Amino acid sequence: MPDAVAKSRTSAESPKTSRYRIMGEGGTFSTNVASIAFFLALWWAASHFGWIKPLFLPQPEAIWGAFHEAINGDLDGHTLWTHFGWSAARVMTAFVLATTLGVPIGLAMGVSRIARGLFDPPIEFYRPLPPLAYLPLMIIWFGIGEFAKIVLLFLAIFAPVALSARAGVRSISQEQIQAARSMGASSRQVMTHVILPGALPEILVGMRIGMGVGWTTLVAAEMVAADAGLGKMVFNASNFLRTDVVILGILAIGLVAYSFEMLMRWIERVAAPWKGRA
Repeated sequence: MPDAVAKSRTSAESPKTSRYRIMGEGGTFSTNVASIAFFLALWWAASHFGWIKPLFLPQPEAIWGAFHEAINGDLDGHTLWTHFGWSAARVMTAFVLATTLGVPIGLAMGVSRIARGLFDPPIEFYRPLPPLAYLPLMIIWFGIGEFAKIVLLFLAIFAPVALSARAGVRSISQEQIQAARSMGASSRQVMTHVILPGALPEILVGMRIGMGVGWTTLVAAEMVAADAGLGKMVFNASNFLRTDVVILGILAIGLVAYSFEMLMRWIERVAAPWKGRA
């Protein structure tokens, strides 16, 4: 009888028969394709049967025509690749700067009370502010050139990266640190072999969030005196009620941001393969 009870408990606690499972990121390929096909079909039906006026939702064929115009540079004198190149350069420059500064500062905030006292108040103060709130200040301070746009994107990306690095350090148990110290590890070895690997999954999540916030802020950054960029293309098209070009720009930004997200997920699987595993 006790053996039967033990066997039933073992089977009940087994992950194979568990009622709930922690799924990996993203759905299955077939589900993703079905979801995209459903929304495309709904878009086609709504635009072709007149459920929504073309001013608000153009037909997919109109978006394809706008794509050809953008490729040939017939919209505003710049090709779509020129717009993409400027936008990607701005976001990536700000992302590299924010990661280079945000990760060390976040790690310092996690291990030092002094660093946390210095950096936590300003970061937590401006983090909830929308970028449009301090965009005028960036223009007053740095003008309307590229530097102001990079600073705006940098501030948007920096906060999630730094706070995620701090959260990663705080998630490490003291037992791990004490075990390393008991074996004679120096402070530098504890940082490089215990704290940094333990915080790496959170750091990578922060980088993913920061990249998404950067692309979200891009339109606001390029609204001000930008000559080219996906956000500028969308802004110019909205002034002329070119809804097809606006949707084209939104789709382009979404696809580029999604590609970067997939790249960051791949880096996360390679750099921190233990994440999410018991």
